Amino acid sequence: MLSQIPFTLDALREAYAAGTSPVAVIDEIFSRLEAVNDPGIFIHLCDREALRAQAAALGTYDPDMPLWGIPYAAKDNIDVAGIETTAACPAYAYTPEKDAFVIANLRAAGALMIGKTNLDQFATGLVGVRTPYGAPLNAVDPKIVPGGSSGGSGVIVGHGIVTFSLGTDTAGSGRVPAALNNIVGLKPTLGALSAGGVVPAGRTTETVSIFALTVDDAYAVFEVARGFDAADAYSKPLLHEALTAPNKVLRIGVPDAATIEFFGDIVQQAAFARDVALLKADGADIVEIDFEPLYAIARMLYEGAWVAERYTVIADLLKANPDAIHPVTRNIITHAESMSAADAFRGMYRLADLKRAAEPMLEGLDLLCVPTIPTFYSVADLEADPVTPNSNNGTYTNFVNLLDMCGIAVPTAPRSDDRPGSVTLLSWAGEDALVAAVARGFEVDCSRNMGATTHPIAAPVILPQKPSDYIEVAVCGAHMSDLPLNWQLTDLGATFVRKAQTSADYKFYALAGGPPARPGLVRSDGPDTGAVALEVWSMPKTGFGTFMAGIPAPLGIGTVTLSDGSTVKGFICEAGGLKGATDITKLGDWRAFLAQETIAV
Repeated sequence: MLSQIPFTLDALREAYAAGTSPVAVIDEIFSRLEAVNDPGIFIHLCDREALRAQAAALGTYDPDMPLWGIPYAAKDNIDVAGIETTAACPAYAYTPEKDAFVIANLRAAGALMIGKTNLDQFATGLVGVRTPYGAPLNAVDPKIVPGGSSGGSGVIVGHGIVTFSLGTDTAGSGRVPAALNNIVGLKPTLGALSAGGVVPAGRTTETVSIFALTVDDAYAVFEVARGFDAADAYSKPLLHEALTAPNKVLRIGVPDAATIEFFGDIVQQAAFARDVALLKADGADIVEIDFEPLYAIARMLYEGAWVAERYTVIADLLKANPDAIHPVTRNIITHAESMSAADAFRGMYRLADLKRAAEPMLEGLDLLCVPTIPTFYSVADLEADPVTPNSNNGTYTNFVNLLDMCGIAVPTAPRSDDRPGSVTLLSWAGEDALVAAVARGFEVDCSRNMGATTHPIAAPVILPQKPSDYIEVAVCGAHMSDLPLNWQLTDLGATFVRKAQTSADYKFYALAGGPPARPGLVRSDGPDTGAVALEVWSMPKTGFGTFMAGIPAPLGIGTVTLSDGSTVKGFICEAGGLKGATDITKLGDWRAFLAQETIAV
């Protein structure tokens, strides 16, 4: 039954292949909408019968159309032909004659647009309550703000009513609602998704964004929606990259203890520490950095001349009918009236200086990992103070587009108080596939439900790029993560795959000599054997010969049997090399041996 399945791409494709009609999916959407009963989600909900007719017109299921029969919603600052675009301001409304570039791409792929979602007026805000249409309710907890500015787009996906939705993101509007509604928020490289047919908040710093229940779904939609648009001066022709696991150890920057900020939320602090520990356990090299230069860049987005970009959109309306604009929005945007052209140039110079100051600490990093939001705010908090909580929500988001970074907000395991966990992974322009691939790791490691639904996340299958070009190698000593010889793996492009154990018929020794101390792994059918902890790394075959050439006797590479019965190439020791060695089989772990030696010293 449709009522029992999540509306993910895989689930709907399976249902369609089994004979389900997209007309039935439309009916199920309206049943789900009725059950949720939140009139604040949509500014315009399409007519049910018209949607049923569109669904029927799709004909027989066509798996070659990547989004055939897939329902979605679009933020109401994105044009859909024949449907009014309001940007959450009735006095600004107009009816476009053609689709926005991204909408046209989705339509051509077979997707069904269900309606236009509510937003913070003119996409100005990170809370989702600055709208004259009545704010949507957070999908997870109606007492919490829905997030903005793409509030309705986040909520509708959070409820599992549509497969994905479109938002926009200038200061974090495609990420903050994701964190608050327990969903994925993909913020692409600037220019990857055309802004043609989008009411801009800031043309130089804005992108269309994508909300979905899973990383794979968000990235699949991104691949369909993207494309170079010659009519958009800011559109960029970027390479398409498959969503595959990175083939090297990643250096990931996180805020250091002096500059990380949670505004007193110790539960959020603990959740972020837990999530960073997962990245490290999966083989990442975690680097703590001073975030103050990034915070300084973030402050420029609203305190600097960039707010004037928002002013250009509504200048005529401000003059003709200022009361038509939400008072908080009006107060923010009219700050531009006190600025001059000289201020704009000073802002650009200041931004360039701050970027240069940040370069040394960012050099050599593959990604940043940050909390998507520093804490949670309630609707009551915003009623008491409509500005400060909004500003605080942008702590880890406002600097991103000014630095031309791409990113993805991904749910993690629930916090200790059951509120949603979320981190955002950020990287440089064009690295959209990298951040999405790393985000998939949290779907493997974190048990959670999708959005506010009762459907658990299904772990994706993550394979190294071109598996035939790689060989898995097991290491059990100084080549393990963070130990002295690990560089011999990483310099050859090897990447951490997993932790494992040998079968229980091995002897384990600390060999004589060193430094560094070296282990000896010997398979034995004698007494007092045991399982030994190890790490499995994926190494390019082109580097394997070089790696073997550097292995000193009595060690070599042989076949190691793992606890699950599988085999992998790994370090073994010649029996003749055990003279003077210490039997550490009972410890079963090289790190435990090193810890014991440290205590003894």
